[in-house]
Amino acid sequence: MEQFKTEVDDLWHESRVFEVPCLFHNLANIKNDSLYLQAQADRIAFWEQCAKKLVWSTPWKQALVWDRPFAQWFVGGKINASYNCLDRHIKANLGNKTALIWEGEDGAQRTYTYAESYLEVNKLANAIKSLEIKKGDRVAIYLPMIPEAVFSMLACARIGAIHTVIFGGFSAHALRDRINDAQAKLLITADGGLRRGNTVPLKNIADNALEETPTIQDVIVVQRLKNEIPMISGRDHWYHDVIRNVKTYCEPEAMDSEDVLFILYTSGTTGKPKGIVHTTGGYLTGVCNTTHWVFDLKPNDIFWCTADVGWVTGHSYIVYGPMTNAATQILYEGAPDTPQRDRFWKIIEKYKVSVFYTAPTAIRAFMKWGDHWPKGCNLGSLRLLGSVGEPINPEAWIWYHENIGSHKCPIVDTWWQTETGAIMITTLPGVTPMKPGSAGKPLPGIDAEILNEEGQIIPAGGGFLSITSPWPSMLRGIWGDKERYQETYWGRWQGKSYFAGDGTKRDTDGYFWFLGRVDDIMLVAGHNISTSEVESALVDNQMVAEAAVVGVKDEIKGQAIAAFVILKEGFKIDAKTEEVLKNHVSEKIGALARPSKIIFTADVPKTRSGKIMRRLLRDIAEGRALGDVTTLADANVITALKEKYQEA
Repeated sequence: MEQFKTEVDDLWHESRVFEVPCLFHNLANIKNDSLYLQAQADRIAFWEQCAKKLVWSTPWKQALVWDRPFAQWFVGGKINASYNCLDRHIKANLGNKTALIWEGEDGAQRTYTYAESYLEVNKLANAIKSLEIKKGDRVAIYLPMIPEAVFSMLACARIGAIHTVIFGGFSAHALRDRINDAQAKLLITADGGLRRGNTVPLKNIADNALEETPTIQDVIVVQRLKNEIPMISGRDHWYHDVIRNVKTYCEPEAMDSEDVLFILYTSGTTGKPKGIVHTTGGYLTGVCNTTHWVFDLKPNDIFWCTADVGWVTGHSYIVYGPMTNAATQILYEGAPDTPQRDRFWKIIEKYKVSVFYTAPTAIRAFMKWGDHWPKGCNLGSLRLLGSVGEPINPEAWIWYHENIGSHKCPIVDTWWQTETGAIMITTLPGVTPMKPGSAGKPLPGIDAEILNEEGQIIPAGGGFLSITSPWPSMLRGIWGDKERYQETYWGRWQGKSYFAGDGTKRDTDGYFWFLGRVDDIMLVAGHNISTSEVESALVDNQMVAEAAVVGVKDEIKGQAIAAFVILKEGFKIDAKTEEVLKNHVSEKIGALARPSKIIFTADVPKTRSGKIMRRLLRDIAEGRALGDVTTLADANVITALKEKYQEA
């Protein structure tokens, strides 16, 4: 394939604009452009004001030291993440406020106030210390979506241990590799979790991984299901036992602003996971403030981010962002279609959720299942909706707006990454008009540009997204691999600018439209065509619930377009439907983008965070051996798709 060079063809055009509802604007935390103006006047001073919303035990001496591409923020300052999520709220008389409302897939329920969460975290912190874990040691957390996952993260932060949360659906192989890369001393896991009515045997998976993890000395096991599991004497400890007879207060460690808070592993193009490093002061500053701005959180809100804490969204917008803002939030363990496809809507109705943050892949699944599921529930408590994970198609945006938001809820479509730590580009819900399919504009204090291969700014049109100046919540590196950090994120323009890896276009109003990863840009007859624009054209058709598009080798065009399409229930799969959809794409964005082949399927391969794995689709389409599938939500999808494609 020819290299992605200068600009991306701008094919999809969306003209609909939705203004901020007047009532929402009048009550919004941010009502005007004042934050943008403050940041433009003095970006560093702006971030210093943001940092002052947190409690620091020692003030910083210098706001930023920038030795490109290495940043240090709030240098000399001392802060503790656990203190900022718990202690300070109790001191502000918010101890009786509900912090976590947990519901298990099986209907089990638990609720914790901030005072109760504080007690749990303090006891666990002391238990971890009793196992000789100290500041700077790494602790691996491999748990289902239960309150103990949050408590474990905050307990580590309290004593200065570095946590690395590993998603509870990962294999023993993936768990082993991450533990070994971090050289973790302690693992916190559970006897099991629930997913679509099935038991996920976390302890058994962990035992397999631990056969090849020489640094692990102890394992703490949460009793979630009370099923029979092997416990190794001297190594394995029940969670409820280790917290039983410990002190109920643990002094929070005064952490340097640049001390590491956590390592979070993300997939790498080389196959070896990248351990993304986030430090304490800058990261907290980013997530605390963006939670307040973007989700417009009010004291009485019930906030629900449907992510798992194994992903950065769960770190930033379940644990550290909402809890620094003293939010009340939902934790849900299971799948959105168990026991029925209205589970999410039943939870919103039951707990009167007011702010709801989920992924486009989930929204498209809801579309496929039909409007009658949300219509059967009272969603009147909702006042703000959010989207995260990948670009949202305009028609999915409209469905979300109409069927979940009842035409009254602003939608914040958020762009950010594990590496950025916090939301970077979105609409401010009380200020910015919304365009379906567009993330919006860079947040205050974020300098983002669209660049070509030579690093020149593209004022309007498509190219590479770049962040041109440091921001507080940015990654500080890749664990144990300084050179890989420099090469991956700063190598494209001689270290002058951060390379996000996304193809992006900017319209004449300054709105950013994300076109997918640069690796997913297709070169068709000399034109760089975005997968997301072709997918948007397909989903625009009333028959289509979801689509995934890849480029495949073509002797004439260089690449042709292959589309994997999931139809909504009730529509017929046949040659006529295929032709209708091909013509629909041609009408919407031009004959150049017409798919050469459409494969109808019940599902497409996705990571467990919901992102479509186009790399695997390309492997299937071109008959290559499949790459690593350890991050797949359902590996059986690959086999079914491969057979389907070969039949077509």
